[in-house]
Amino acid sequence: MSELLEVHDLTVHFATEDGLVEAVDNVSFSVRPGEILGVVGESGSGKSVTAHALLRLIRPPGRIVRGEIRFEGADLLALPEARMGAVRGARIALVFQSPRTALNPVLTVGRQIARLYELHQHVAPAEAWRRTIEMLTLVGIAEPERRARQYAHQLSGGMCQRVMIAMAIASSPRLLIADEPTTGLDVSIAAQILDLLRALGRRTGASIVLITHDLGVVAEACDRVAVMHAGQLVEIADVHTLFKRPLHPYTQALVRSIPRIDREVAMEPIPGAVPSLLAPAPGCRYADRCARVLEVCRRERPVLRAAGASHEVACHAVEVESGTAVR
Repeated sequence: MSELLEVHDLTVHFATEDGLVEAVDNVSFSVRPGEILGVVGESGSGKSVTAHALLRLIRPPGRIVRGEIRFEGADLLALPEARMGAVRGARIALVFQSPRTALNPVLTVGRQIARLYELHQHVAPAEAWRRTIEMLTLVGIAEPERRARQYAHQLSGGMCQRVMIAMAIASSPRLLIADEPTTGLDVSIAAQILDLLRALGRRTGASIVLITHDLGVVAEACDRVAVMHAGQLVEIADVHTLFKRPLHPYTQALVRSIPRIDREVAMEPIPGAVPSLLAPAPGCRYADRCARVLEVCRRERPVLRAAGASHEVACHAVEVESGTAVR
């Protein structure tokens, strides 16, 4: 199957007064047509920076240091800005993490959606408004004509998220990036948003990159999962394999941190914290938090290696336990 998106060795740095922050370090993954790829990890693991880098939305003091982002065969990092502007919104769309603040407070939500139709599909204002009402209906907003004439502050958090999704899919993108789409929503509304994303993916054929820190969301919505820690990718697997046989110690800790009522400790916290990305140590960035740490872990960075069909892991301990040689 030809990949829709291929990311190779993506590296993003931020220059600060204290030094260089290595926010994303040599990240490589792919997205297949029609699939939902979950990107999971704690806050500060580089998930959102990776998402913004895919659309070249990294601004100073940040910069994309190196890497390749191939979408539909074209390297996005090599495109002139004018051509990249045509990709954003039309071919790749982003649902921002905080919908209420991402929406323009001085324009009605309907006007914001209609502008996208006018910009990307070059339709007349009347036709753009008609399509806007259809799109609000599609994402499950009741009384769409009335809601379209309201401002973001007049809508609930769930409605604002639906408006953001409507804006994202207005131009029928091939790839939808949803950055923490259920953050701040109550459980029932969050479930509705996930159902909506899945249904829209099936209806439009779009692939989805779903960024979250919630493994419950991953289990419910995703086909494959990429686990990030401290700016690095540590494990990739299909969702069933990841929950049945997580290999990286960090992934195992994430799974154990899911609240459950069928064990003595309902939720087991992950020890320690995400390390500073200012001049990080040369080895594995999880070493100081890991119960299986080896001497080589502090010396050499592990790289992703095959650990089975559609399963990759970056861990020296796993290589030793499986009998694979470690330098």
